[in-house]
Amino acid sequence: MTDNTAAGPSLFDAPSPAGEYTGDPAVRAEWDSRYADRQQLWSGQPNGALVAETASLTPGRVLDVGCGEGADALWLARRGWDVTALEVSGVALERAAGHARDAGLTIHWIHAELTRASLAPASFDLVSAQYPALLRTPDAAAERALLAAVAPGGVLLLVHHAGMETRQAYENGFDPADYVWPSMVTELLDDDWEVEVDEQRPRLDPDGGAGAHHTDDLVLRVRRLR
Repeated sequence: MTDNTAAGPSLFDAPSPAGEYTGDPAVRAEWDSRYADRQQLWSGQPNGALVAETASLTPGRVLDVGCGEGADALWLARRGWDVTALEVSGVALERAAGHARDAGLTIHWIHAELTRASLAPASFDLVSAQYPALLRTPDAAAERALLAAVAPGGVLLLVHHAGMETRQAYENGFDPADYVWPSMVTELLDDDWEVEVDEQRPRLDPDGGAGAHHTDDLVLRVRRLR
């Protein structure tokens, strides 16, 4: 994801996170429109791969990339994680913050695109990106931002829809070639990283919500060694 503003992102602990935005206004407008078209876009349940892959992890600091309406962020916070949740859509963030308020949970909200979020490097024990719509760029900015956020000893968990990366452009203008897929992240790994999981497997998500028609996941879990 990209943006052209120089200011840093807005980080909010209060339940009104969507005022100031760091990013491309067109990207925000696109996602605001998608969320505004439905009262609830996603299932409201945490993503199955996240639940499975974090079962053995000790809670620490986590970055939820593309938090949407907040289901993953709330699930992580309930399990003792210190959650920072990043999202481009102000509509989605307002919903997520409302859910957190109702649940009595504290989550740090960032209204920004990933590559312009000015996150402290190597500061998260877990970076979770569940089906993220990260735009591909020649300099691999989004892939590098995901990796850069992980602390030594920490984990990057990237999950996406299997088979999408090889499809042709859709009639509605969506072209999978424009987006980041797990294989693009693995290409950047060096000896500082250990691949713990890199596989395709049946999707574990609950029924309902956008994307429920996808049946298989690509799951990439890598650990930063130093």
